[in-house]
Amino acid sequence: MSGSRLIGRLIESLRCLPGVGPRSAQRMAYHLLEHNRDGGRQLAEILTLAMDQVGNCDACRTLSETQTCAICANPRRDRSKLCVVETPADVQALEQSTGFQGLYFVLLGHLSPLDGVGPEQLGLELLEARLASGEVAELIIATNPTVEGEATAHFVSELARVHGVAATRIAHGVPMGGELEYIDSGTLSHAFASRREV
Repeated sequence: MSGSRLIGRLIESLRCLPGVGPRSAQRMAYHLLEHNRDGGRQLAEILTLAMDQVGNCDACRTLSETQTCAICANPRRDRSKLCVVETPADVQALEQSTGFQGLYFVLLGHLSPLDGVGPEQLGLELLEARLASGEVAELIIATNPTVEGEATAHFVSELARVHGVAATRIAHGVPMGGELEYIDSGTLSHAFASRREV
């Protein structure tokens, strides 16, 4: 890029965000520089604070500013129900949508041998210790409906079975308001195979 090396570095830095290509990064950079320098400074300040102060909860591994996150620290949560998810964003989605009052365990990924991600990288020894404690009665598996997510769900359900904990899997299938003729065949097949009594 001709012109300022600093602007070029800003554009390149913005590209680290998911879904942000060169054109989007350039638009963001020029917007901040031309129209919202205060917003840019505030963004830089909060990014620095978040990078320095946000870590993982010791109990569930979600993102937290404290050693134990607010969910795990809440005595009103049902400790007999533990929901396993892949990412902290999944915790946020479930909290906003479901009314679930149990606890979570965040894998921070999924099993992927080709990428070198095995049980050790997912903290499954920590999950196994929680299952062995006798406190968990139901393990709700909410991994993504991908090949890796399904393999992870199977592995986690086997851990639960070894410790005598009931394992359930969230349902996948036709979305509310969806019309069957527009649903892809894989989703429709899974929904049909997972039908339940009404």
